[in-house]
Amino acid sequence: MPKLLLATNNKGKVREYKSLLSAVPFELVTPAELGISTEVAEVGGSFEENARLKATIMAAESQVLSLADDSGLEVDALGGEPGRLSARYAGEGASDRDRANYLLAKLEGVPREKRTARFRCVIAIATPDGDVELCSGECDGLITFEPVGEGGFGYDPIFYLPELDKTMAELSPDEKNRISHRGKAARKASQLLKEKYSK
Repeated sequence: MPKLLLATNNKGKVREYKSLLSAVPFELVTPAELGISTEVAEVGGSFEENARLKATIMAAESQVLSLADDSGLEVDALGGEPGRLSARYAGEGASDRDRANYLLAKLEGVPREKRTARFRCVIAIATPDGDVELCSGECDGLITFEPVGEGGFGYDPIFYLPELDKTMAELSPDEKNRISHRGKAARKASQLLKEKYSK
C-alpha cells in the first residue's frame, strides 16, 4: 500500500487525521516515523499558502505524497484574529489553555452576540514533483466566556456550537469529525485521494 505522509507531529491532529482518512487506500505515516525532523516555518500570508508550503516541502524531502493543513480560529470582534497565528497567539511555548485564556482576556466586555467566530482549515496534498491540490472547510460558532469541556485540543473548550448547545470540547471524537472544519476539509481530501492519487 502506498504511503501518505501527514506533514505534522501534532499528536491531536495526527489522531484526528488517522480517523478522518481511515477509508483512503494509503498507509498514513508521520515525519517522525520516516526519520524527518524538518520543521517548516509557517511564513505564508494565508492558511492556503502555509498548507501548500508545508505539503510541498515535506513531499520533496520524503519523496512521498504528503498532506498538510493550516487551520485556525477567526474571531470577528478581533478583526479575524488569531487567524493563521492561532498556534502562536499567546507567544512561543504557550499551552492550549494559555492561548484560550489570552483570547478570552482580549474579548473581555464583548457581549455574547458579538462573539461570533469560525474555525477554518485548508488541506494541501502535494506530490514529490510539486503538483498541489487544496481542500477547505469551515465551522461557525461563538466564543464562550470561559472554557467548557475536556475533549479536543487547541481552542475547542471556548468554541460554542449553538445548534448543538455544546462547545467543541464537549463533543465525542465522531461528533467533532462530523461537523468540524477539519472534518469537512478532510472529507474533500479523502475523495480526492481516492479519485486522483490512488490509481
